Amino acid sequence: MCSILTYCSPSADRSLFEEMLRKTASRGPDQTCITETKEGILGFNRLSIMGLTPEGMQPFELHGNYLVCNGEVYGFRPLKVYLEDLGYVFAGDSDCEILLPLYERLGTSMFSFLDAEFALVIYDGKDGSFIAARDPIGIRPLYYGYDKDGAIIFASEPKNLVGVCQKIMPFPPGHYYKDGKFVCYKDAAADAGKYHTGDVDEICSHIHDLLINGVETRLDADAPIGFLLSGGLDSSLVCGIAAKRLGRPLETFSIGMDLDAIDLKYARDVASYIHSNHHEVIMTKDDVLAALEPVIAALGTYDITTVRASIGMYLVCKWIHEHTDIRVILTGEISDELFGYKYTDFAPDAESFQKEAQKRIRELHMYDVLRADRCISVHSLEARVPFGDLAFTDYVMAIDPELKMNRYGIGKFLLRHAFEKDHLIPESILMREKAAFSDAVGHSMRDDLMEYAESVYTDEAYEEKRRKYTHAMPFTKESLLYREIFEKYYPGQAEMIADFWMPNKNWEGCNVSDPSARVLSNYGASGT
Repeated sequence: MCSILTYCSPSADRSLFEEMLRKTASRGPDQTCITETKEGILGFNRLSIMGLTPEGMQPFELHGNYLVCNGEVYGFRPLKVYLEDLGYVFAGDSDCEILLPLYERLGTSMFSFLDAEFALVIYDGKDGSFIAARDPIGIRPLYYGYDKDGAIIFASEPKNLVGVCQKIMPFPPGHYYKDGKFVCYKDAAADAGKYHTGDVDEICSHIHDLLINGVETRLDADAPIGFLLSGGLDSSLVCGIAAKRLGRPLETFSIGMDLDAIDLKYARDVASYIHSNHHEVIMTKDDVLAALEPVIAALGTYDITTVRASIGMYLVCKWIHEHTDIRVILTGEISDELFGYKYTDFAPDAESFQKEAQKRIRELHMYDVLRADRCISVHSLEARVPFGDLAFTDYVMAIDPELKMNRYGIGKFLLRHAFEKDHLIPESILMREKAAFSDAVGHSMRDDLMEYAESVYTDEAYEEKRRKYTHAMPFTKESLLYREIFEKYYPGQAEMIADFWMPNKNWEGCNVSDPSARVLSNYGASGT
């Protein structure tokens, strides 16, 4: 990951800007650079992934235009050759160096053209304006706010803006900002208009090929790559595809509780099957409780599901940072939103299933994608998410939702069936029941957190304190605990998160008081 910051004001204070940029130094520990223009300041903290030489340092400059970008542009090499044929000369091998030439030729229309995960700001030297943009799913973070004089500021994380902006908000995915307006260039969850219907095998063949391509494009890095392997379907498929493509042992990593880890044994089976160099990290109750506050401080959320699921990811990434030279991490996020959760088994009809998927895709940047970004980047690593490949997500979102519903006796059937013939991972893993990551690291972790929250508040104190919050009012002692820690680091910024991630309470069987799949009647073999 890298960190970007842009203060769009000619009166921006350099010393204040430096202080703001330092707050996300962990995202880019290799080098920092600040560039002042007539209309504002751009800053960049670099984590070197592509083009490791000094020539890959940002801000990039071309003909008086400047760019800062936290991103990966996939398939950039043919584009670079194309631009070179047009006369552009590149200083280094960074994928992001092609963006200013593209902007020079295409303007803001280039954003819908990119196959990339990105958050960027361009200073257009011709008219002294700033243009900002974010990828359609929001895999790379970007936030904005206004200072006391009304100047807009863009930053990789809300912590950059705390104390400077009264209200901090996430930059909407799939939008660009220009001339004071946010313009949608792509809605990743838009209605397809016409669904892919008919032959299941043909649909699964497309799923198969597109996911393989999504993994392969994310293996291109000039820095060492590692893989989070939970032992569930999604991360296992990513690892299985990568192992076959690379033809050498992967570096895989798993984490679990010392008492009752569920996933570790399954991850071990996958690692043995694909012959990876596998590493297990064990965490205790004390580790979990000690990590709670730094995790919330890193995340910038109070959402129960996100916090629970982040603790294990935070600790395993901390271990990777401290014990290896790996800089890029591939993960299995975004599959659930596309193919369904345990609770979407309760969807009353295909239309409801599709609307829920659309809602989840549009909100991903506040939940699972946020979790992956912060837990990984705070330890100076970069996250790559193959299931977020735009061609893949576009195709899966356009599959007839009737075919994606659980009519097969097991969730995510299309994804499982797509890879039955390949034997990339053990059959037992391919057909394993879904278990949420925050549960599968060990049921005791959730229980420990709830028990700790119970010890912090009396019933009376809980009722009194929770009612102070009008947006996303805490509804359990655990949620109150997370909210109070959140407010310590991000006071008054709760609206950055739309609400608590919960199953759709309007569906029969889903009106539950805890987001864990353990409380659903269909949890079954997921927890074994």
